[in-house]
Amino acid sequence: MVWTRRIRYAVVGLGNIAQVAVLPAFAHADKNSRLVALISSEEEKRRELAARYRVEHTGSYEDFERVLEQSQADAVYIALPNHLHREYTERAAACGVHVLCEKPMATSVTDCEAMNRAAERAGVRLMIAYRLHFEAASLRAIGLLRSGVVGNPVLLSATLTHWVEPGDIRTRPEVGGGALLDIGIYCVNAARYLFGDEPEEAFCFANFGREAGQDGVDETVAGVLRFPGGRLATFEISQVATSVSRFRVVGTQGALEVDRAFSFTDPRTLILTREDDREVATFAAADQFAPLLLYFSRCILEDREPEPSGIEGLADLRVIEALRRSAELYEPVLLDPFSAPCYPTPDQRIDRPAVEPPPPV
Repeated sequence: MVWTRRIRYAVVGLGNIAQVAVLPAFAHADKNSRLVALISSEEEKRRELAARYRVEHTGSYEDFERVLEQSQADAVYIALPNHLHREYTERAAACGVHVLCEKPMATSVTDCEAMNRAAERAGVRLMIAYRLHFEAASLRAIGLLRSGVVGNPVLLSATLTHWVEPGDIRTRPEVGGGALLDIGIYCVNAARYLFGDEPEEAFCFANFGREAGQDGVDETVAGVLRFPGGRLATFEISQVATSVSRFRVVGTQGALEVDRAFSFTDPRTLILTREDDREVATFAAADQFAPLLLYFSRCILEDREPEPSGIEGLADLRVIEALRRSAELYEPVLLDPFSAPCYPTPDQRIDRPAVEPPPPV
């Protein structure tokens, strides 16, 4: 497929993830994507990053609609704090601009539903930035599981932990902080796409701010999701522990695990074990953000629904909300039936070489 134009993007929010990953990714996505605008409340960031990436159009959040119009942006990449995702999705959609939104999609199911309605009403595409839906090790794991190589998958465990400094935005409840929204979303999403199904019941324990003096956010969480067919997914996450990132699936005829599974900076290792056989595959560190841009731009140019769409973001938030309720009630919570969205498939893999994160502004 040869496209006659590149999709023009405005990046909204110039925090850490935008600076170390999103903005550098445009160099690997220039086949069909172009950075044309930067929007932030911080003038110094706008000025220095505009010079670094040769971007003409910049503005504050109050200038959002004006910058979109002047830059002739086709799409926005929303890299704002979680509680602002709905507002800027709705504002972009009202301008007729497509939306690529960082995960979690929002902080509530209500907000996710409103974002999906806004996109549908405006006739624009909405995609959630699940980078692992295009990453080699994750898609290899999906392909192996669907091939039946480990038999029937019955158990899944995931661990994702890191240290977050007190006062970091991820420790602030009013902006959608806490471990479940920050990193639990990865474990929930992985359980759903690895099992290829939706959970029926959730159970969760959560510690709130006990170790690092954080106020009101879930900092260490353990949970269980029950899937149809008696399958169970367990996860452990924490914002006050050393870095661990892995998942393991145990089936009736073998087991599969991926180490450093959720990282966007590290190489990954996949281990497949069947009886006495053990196969190991390694995957180099890669740019996981350029594939998001390349794929979303392709969806816009070809006028087709992306995977992961806003329905995928909603699917995860309904599980997160059930886990929150379980932690509050100290009892399991049943989930309503949910029409499964399209799960990622191995043919979505897009490889781009790793980038060296530039110095932050």
